[in-house]
Amino acid sequence: MHRKFVVQLFAEEWGQYVDLPKGFAVSERCKVRLVPLQIQLTTLGNLTPLSTVFFCCDMQERFRPAIKYFGDIISVGQRLLQGARILGIPVIVTEQYPKGLGSTVQEIDLTGVKLVLPKTKFSMVLPEVEAALAEIPGVRSVVLFGVETHVCIQQTALELVGRGIEVHIVADATSSRSMMDRMFALERLARTGIIVTTSEAVLLQLVADKDHPKFKEIQNLIKASAPESGLLSKV
Repeated sequence: MHRKFVVQLFAEEWGQYVDLPKGFAVSERCKVRLVPLQIQLTTLGNLTPLSTVFFCCDMQERFRPAIKYFGDIISVGQRLLQGARILGIPVIVTEQYPKGLGSTVQEIDLTGVKLVLPKTKFSMVLPEVEAALAEIPGVRSVVLFGVETHVCIQQTALELVGRGIEVHIVADATSSRSMMDRMFALERLARTGIIVTTSEAVLLQLVADKDHPKFKEIQNLIKASAPESGLLSKV
């Protein structure tokens, strides 16, 4: 069964379902559910606007002084959200413990996003997010960006893949307090079969054709190359 499903228990103290390990034993009445586990052996990485959702993770004010290249990450994140509005792609935004860490930075325009949700769990895969995804027909891919790469981004990506969703992490729109944590997380995720890509690649893949009716608007977004946000130090 574990090869086909993730078994989850509803945890009253957290108010949500959590994964159960192999070999678990149930000693009293409880609520459990089976989540289909669908991991593709080969990920092609095709993106289309009708089957894609953008996830913007924890781009909050209190992270500004701590996250490497945060100004660049904000700039690229805003470019992605503009592209989502142009192409009519749903956007889900989370904020990690906003009472202590503040709201999403003012530079990020949240106009028209589908959901802005506070959280304490590191992963964005919350019951409310799963419900929002269920309302969008034909979702196959999530474009994921924000902070921190090795914590909330990594845990979100792994949970989504475990639920059969293809994940594209935008490397120039995600970072951590430490470049070591950032780079090792991106390498680990790429080895898992998650697609590590760039903002320009995502936006151009979504329009796919110079004759796309929104191509000119997307072209205007990418006329100036995105900042490298420290990624070239790896080359």
